[in-house]
Amino acid sequence: MANIKGQIKRNRQNEKRRIRNKGIRSEINSRVKKAIENAESGNHDAEDLKTAVKRLDKAVAKNIMHKNTAARKKSRLTKKLNSLENS
Repeated sequence: MANIKGQIKRNRQNEKRRIRNKGIRSEINSRVKKAIENAESGNHDAEDLKTAVKRLDKAVAKNIMHKNTAARKKSRLTKKLNSLENS
């Protein structure tokens, strides 16, 4: 437990940000999973991919995720959806 006033405040802020970031990351994973499941079941919709990519881009803009990580996730998702669509 911190004794310094500034550190107590910093701990509060960090916890608040951690919870917010965790929620956003969770939403991104859910969107990606949903897009893959829909493609596998044959209900491929371009909106699923578009929404997942949009959420990834927003996370990068808010410094929740590194831009290269988001780019890698978008690339893998697009590649997977294209392979499912073509098969």
